Order: sequence, then structure tokens, then C-alpha cells
Amino acid sequence: MYHDSSVGALATRLRHEASGLRAGSRLPSSRALTERYRVSPVTVSRALALLVAEGVVVTRPGSGTFVAERKEARGSADRGWQNAALGERRVDASGVALGLLPVPAGVVPLIGGYLPESLRPERALAAAGARAARRPRAWGAPPPEGLPELRAWFAGRAGCAPDDVLVSGGGQAALWLTLRAIVPPGGPVLVESPTYPGATAAARAAGFVPVPVPVDGEGVRPELLIEAFARTGARAFYCQPTFHNPTGTVLSPARREAVLAAAREAGAFVIEDDFARHLAIGPAPAPLVAGDAAGHVVHIASLTKATAPSLRISGIVARGPVAERIRAGQLVESFFPAAPLQETALEFVSSPAWPRHLRAVAAELRRRRDALAAALAAHLPEAEAAPPPGGLYLWARLPDGVDDVALAETARAHGVAVAPGRPYFPAEPPAPHLRLSYCAAEDTAALTEGVRRLADALRATR
Repeated sequence: MYHDSSVGALATRLRHEASGLRAGSRLPSSRALTERYRVSPVTVSRALALLVAEGVVVTRPGSGTFVAERKEARGSADRGWQNAALGERRVDASGVALGLLPVPAGVVPLIGGYLPESLRPERALAAAGARAARRPRAWGAPPPEGLPELRAWFAGRAGCAPDDVLVSGGGQAALWLTLRAIVPPGGPVLVESPTYPGATAAARAAGFVPVPVPVDGEGVRPELLIEAFARTGARAFYCQPTFHNPTGTVLSPARREAVLAAAREAGAFVIEDDFARHLAIGPAPAPLVAGDAAGHVVHIASLTKATAPSLRISGIVARGPVAERIRAGQLVESFFPAAPLQETALEFVSSPAWPRHLRAVAAELRRRRDALAAALAAHLPEAEAAPPPGGLYLWARLPDGVDDVALAETARAHGVAVAPGRPYFPAEPPAPHLRLSYCAAEDTAALTEGVRRLADALRATR
């Protein structure tokens, strides 16, 4: 809660004010701070709590808030020995962190992968959480596989039996578990190119080797997938066949069957990341797992993207021995997702608020997608982008010769944050791209303004 922008801004001011006062000096009262800075009492309380946690101030009940005694600065210790002990760096989270970093005030965010606050069902989730916390045994240990009712809910959407479902943490945690259950140490894992950077980061962090398989407007190219299976001996192919990140592509019906056939022929698994199913603007096809009886598809369905960043609950659908490996991995790593969070998710998706929320999300995402596409056509026609039938992003092809990473840096200086395409490619990118999010900006007017600023940045790089 302390990351709220108004809380952070007030804490910065008070921190600066305290730095000019003697230890023991009293700060103005909360009421005085509320009036001086024109913020709410809650904002004042949270800002002061943040400074207390930092050791900048101390509170004395009944007396007020005072500047804390300043501790002597410790000499800098030599910690260089850790480089030798740790060895080569194995975890590169830069691609994942790109969409999580806060955007400075005044910068239009065309970046980010969560619904804006105006679309998050926060009141409904709060009510569901309150009901969940009052349930008997809500704070006890749930079944290791997850709440039966929640498993049944995920199963109904995947076209499988509840016994095939394991309730896990967010989609990233589910992906991490699944990769480690399937791919042998040091082994290859096939991935779409471009793809979600969190998948390649997780694979590399576990010591696996991501092998790119190109996609086009219909999704992954089956003939190249067959070739990659044969060449590498890979046991798994990670894909997002519905509203692919970053392109928004939906795998065509013919290719869906071809992907399953390729996995059957190779004796391999398809890891289906169905993260955006509930962000549909147009019709969404059935998941790949619904057409797989032999257990080649491991399906990951997350609730996070369609609700709120901290509702980190997903369902993993797996059949056969692989299911036991995934479940064993979760037990060893984290036991189970917290019961109150599972209960909250179940309360929400079982309530009338859930379908109402999905209808509102679809309507608003359509409006935002169309506004962003129109702004690109009007102000930045050099960027080619096909409006996707779902998801949160437009994948914009830039003119040849443009450095997308440099453009993203220049764009931020012009007041708009965008994601360069390069981190989405596991190997060298064939062309420059930007991933443009239409979910994070305040409204459609901000989307249009962001594109205007992006056009200015492109002109500045030439």
C-alpha cells in the first residue's frame, strides 16, 4: 500500500523536512499535515508509517511524531567476495520487470500488463475476501491440490475433470513448476518467437535452453515446429495460442490441430499458457487441452490478468505422470497457495459480479484498442499494427533501420513509456517492433496523446 503515488510524494516531502530538523524535533500534527498538503488523513497516516519503518521518525502515542535519532553511517564493507561464490549470473529478470516498474508522473504509460485501476473489480474482490475470511477453517491448510470447488471451476472452463486440476499461484509460478517438471536439466524447450519474456527468463534461470520457433499472423508455423522438435529432441513447446503476448495472435484452427499432431509425433508436451482467455474482445476458441485426450497438453489458466495483480491464483491442468510431478514440485516449493486467497477467488468467480466484470472489461478493452489503433493510423502510420481480438497489446512493426530499444529510451524522455520488441525475441529479432499496451493509460485521450509523443520521439531518432 505504500507504493501509492500520493503517499510516496508526501513521504518524500516529509523526509526532506525531517532532514533539516534536529533529532527529537516534533513534526506538525496529522491534521496540520492534511491541511498543508491537501491530502487525506489516510495518506498522511501511511506516509508517516513509511517514515517510521525507515527509521526517519518515531511516533509517541499521545504526544505526536518526532525526528528520530540519526544513526552513524556504517563504513562500506567489501562484499566483492560474493561474485566468486555466486559464480555466473543465471537469472535475468529485466524483461519481466519492464512492465512492473512504476511510470513517473506525467509520462503516458503505453506499457504494463494489468488492468487499470478503473477496471479492476476491487470492491467485489474486497467483499469476496471479507466473506472468504469468515468461512470456517479459512485459515487452515487447504487440500494440497486446491479447494475442490475451485478445481471444478477451472475444470469446467478447460473441458476436463476436476481431478486433472492443481490450484497453484499466479501464472508465472505455474509456468516455473511446469517447466521444471518436464524439461531435463540443461535441456532445450521450444518457445514461440516472439514470446513472453517471463517464459524465457524462467527457462534460462532453471538452466534450460530456449529454442525459438517463428510465428506469423496465424500463430506458430507448424512446419518449423516439427523441424525444431526433430532437430533438438525437445520434450516441451511453450506457447500462448489464444491472444498471444506480444502479438495478440490467435492460433488458427488448422494450426491448432497441427501443433497437437507435432507434439504427438515427437512424444512431447505442449505447455499452453492461457493467460488472456478472460480478456477476449472477440470470440475465443476452446483451449488446446480440450482437444487432447492423451495428456500431451499441460494447460495453465490464470485469473490475475482479468482481475487484479495480487489475485495470484491459477489452475494447472495435467493428466498422467506429469501431473504427479507438478504436484510434487509445488509441495516441495510452497506447499499450496494460501487458503484465504483461494477462497476469495472462488467467492468472486462464483458470484454474479464475475460475468458483469467480464462484460465491462470486454467493452472497455475494445474501446481502448480501437482508440490506440486509430491514434497510430493518424499520428504514426509508419508503425504497422493489426488490432488483436483480445488481450492487452498492439504489436507494432517499425520501419527497417529503427532501433526499437533506443526509440523506447527516447520516447520516455518525450513523456511516453513503451516496451521495445527486442526482449520478446529469444534470439536476434528479424525486425524492430514495439509492444504497445492499451490497458494502463488513464483513458482514450491519454492513449492518443501517448501516440503523439511517440511520433515526436520517432522523428527525434532519425
